[in-house]
Amino acid sequence: MSVAKVSEISATSSESFDDAVKQGLKRASKTLENISGAWVNELKVDVKDGEITGYRVNMKVTFVLTD
Repeated sequence: MSVAKVSEISATSSESFDDAVKQGLKRASKTLENISGAWVNELKVDVKDGEITGYRVNMKVTFVLTD
């Protein structure tokens, strides 16, 4: 039997939502082991002068605990 834990993180990118997810998972993997999935639960854009300046995602990262 395995036990998993969920950690909520926020990540940003100046390129896209996809890149924000990738950057968030890349950073999370530096401190969390055995990441098995992620659920993106919120998307947000930063806007300045009518133009998108940043993409932000809030997501829940699932990782399996080890003995």
